[in-house]
Amino acid sequence: MLTLRHDRTDARRWTFRALLAVLAAAMLFVTPWSSPSATAHGSTADPVSRNYGCWQRWGNDFQNPAMQQQDPMCWQAWQYDTNAMWNWNGLYREGTNGNYQAFIPDNQLCSAGHTQDGRYNSLDNPGAWRTSAISNNFTVNLVDQAFHGADYLRVYVTRQGYNAQTDALDWGDLELLANTGRYAPAGNYTVNVSAPGRSGHHVVYTVWKASHADQIYFLCSDVTF
Repeated sequence: MLTLRHDRTDARRWTFRALLAVLAAAMLFVTPWSSPSATAHGSTADPVSRNYGCWQRWGNDFQNPAMQQQDPMCWQAWQYDTNAMWNWNGLYREGTNGNYQAFIPDNQLCSAGHTQDGRYNSLDNPGAWRTSAISNNFTVNLVDQAFHGADYLRVYVTRQGYNAQTDALDWGDLELLANTGRYAPAGNYTVNVSAPGRSGHHVVYTVWKASHADQIYFLCSDVTF
């Protein structure tokens, strides 16, 4: 009987240890390092936004020093704050009551006015961001991981003559080219855009008003027409 009790005690100890191990492993999945979509919202997937593109290209290899030469704007963004890429789907502002231009000053459009305690500030820096090749008639595809829905999508494109490599984005650099109605909650929303007269490196600036709250996303995508 003593041996049986000893075996049962050992079994209980091993069960408890196993439970602790499972709990510890589970905790890894609530950190931004292991699950960038843990607090899922969304971003533009095509043309891809700056931070989403950096995460796609380097998320599995973000400490690789080759990034500094191969993708220098992503390099400076990763160095500034890795959470801007791990949380590529959280670039929004709340509480603007729709008057977002009053909350986002010139030179801060790509960070949504230094939102989220400045996490995304590096996205405002002009430079040789990787671009998506598009035609003057193109489609914006926005991923909504959380099925928030959309009150509207507004797509701005920089005017011809804007220099994306030297000039931080201002409201005056942009032309509003698409303004949609509501979208029912879904995983993706698309909007067709025509941007005649553009060539070279430009910025597509997508504003997504989520339907579930006073929450607006501001997304910079670099393109080559």
